[in-house]
Amino acid sequence: MTHAYGKRSGVRYMTNGLKVYYIPWRPFLMQCTLPIFCGTFPIIRTILIREKITLVHGHQAFSTLCHEALMHARTMGYKVVFIDHSLYGFADVGSIHMNKVLQFTLADVSQAIYVSYTSKENTVLRSGLPPEKVFVIPNAVDTAMFKPALERLKDDQIVIVVISRLVYRKGADLLVEVIPEVCRQFANVRFIIGGDGPKRVRLEEMREKHSLQDRVEMLGAVPHAQVRSVLISGHIFLNCSLTEAFCIAILEAASCGLLTVSTRVGGVPEVLPDNMIVLTESDPSDVAEAIRKAITLLPRIDPQVMHLGMKDLYSWHDVAKRTERVYDRAMGCSDQSLLGRLSRYLSCGAWAGKLFSLVMIVEYLFWCLLKVWQPAEEIEEVPDVHLPQHQIEEMS
Repeated sequence: MTHAYGKRSGVRYMTNGLKVYYIPWRPFLMQCTLPIFCGTFPIIRTILIREKITLVHGHQAFSTLCHEALMHARTMGYKVVFIDHSLYGFADVGSIHMNKVLQFTLADVSQAIYVSYTSKENTVLRSGLPPEKVFVIPNAVDTAMFKPALERLKDDQIVIVVISRLVYRKGADLLVEVIPEVCRQFANVRFIIGGDGPKRVRLEEMREKHSLQDRVEMLGAVPHAQVRSVLISGHIFLNCSLTEAFCIAILEAASCGLLTVSTRVGGVPEVLPDNMIVLTESDPSDVAEAIRKAITLLPRIDPQVMHLGMKDLYSWHDVAKRTERVYDRAMGCSDQSLLGRLSRYLSCGAWAGKLFSLVMIVEYLFWCLLKVWQPAEEIEEVPDVHLPQHQIEEMS
C-alpha cells in the first residue's frame, strides 16, 4: 500500500501474486503525503478488511502514510511491525521533531526491524523503544543481477565509480574536494559519476575549474536496471556518505567485483569484510589516502571470488526467512485494551504523552463511528489467489 505515483493510482497486480494499492493521495514533499491523520482511516480500514490482513508492516520514519497506517492498524487491533533504513541526529530541529513522531509510533508497535546494529542503537536512544523489541536484519543484494564482467579489466587505467544521489548527506561536497587531489596524485585514474541532485552543479564547476573534463564523466541519473553496466566499467567504488544506516550500493558494487572505498560512518563498517573494503574518515586527505591504498590492493582482488563471497554473505531468501520469524513473534504478542495502550503513550513525556493519548482517544472514537457508518460485514472480502504449483516452487 502506497501513495499515487503520477497517473498511477488504484490497484495493480505484480508478478508472483503481489498486489499493490496506490491510494489516490499525491505526495507534496520528498515523496511524502500531507499528514491528515484520521483522513486516511476509512480507506486504510477498508483495505485491511477487504484483504483479510493479519499484520501491518510499515516502512521508513519519514513516511507519513506509514505512521498513519500503523496508528490505524493498532486502533483496529492488528499487530504491527516497523522498519527503518536511516540514521537521525538528536540536536537539530528536524531530528527533534522526527524523534518525537517516531516515539509516538513506536510506543505501540509490536516489533521493529533495523538494517544494522548502529541503526538499532540510534533508534533505541531516540525513541525509547525497548531493545528486546528490535531485530537487526541487513539488506541484501540480487547477486544474479549484479555480477562481474566476464573479462577482467586491465589495470593500466584505474576507473573509480561513484553512484549516488548528489546531495549533502551523501558526501557530494567531500567528493568535490577529493577528485582533484586524486587526479593530481594519479595520472592514470579517472572517475565515472552516476546520479543527480542539487550538488551536481558543484561537481560540474569543479570539473571545469580543474580542467578534468576528460577524466571525470558525469552520467546523470542512472536507472537501476543500468547500474550494473556502470559498475562493471570500474575497478573501485567510492562512497563518501556522511551518514548511512547500511548502504546497499556498496553491496551491489562488491557483488560486481569492485573494491570499495567508503567513509567510516553509521552502519557501513558492519556491511563488508575487511578484504572487500577500505574505510576512511570523512576528510579529503584521508579519502585520497584510502584510494591510494585501494589502488595498491587491486592486483590481489579477484572479482569472481568477491562475487561468490557476496553470494554466501547476503541473500534475499535469508532476509525473508528472518523477517518471517519477526512476524511470528509479533503475532504472538498479547492484545491490549485501549487503557493499556494509553499507558504507553502517557510515558512519552509530560506534555507529549498527554497529547499522544488525546490523539489516540479521538482516533478510537472515529473508529467506532466508522464501524457504525460502514460495518465490517458490508465490506466485501477479496477471494484468495491460488498460484500455480510451478510458481510456488520457483518462489521457494
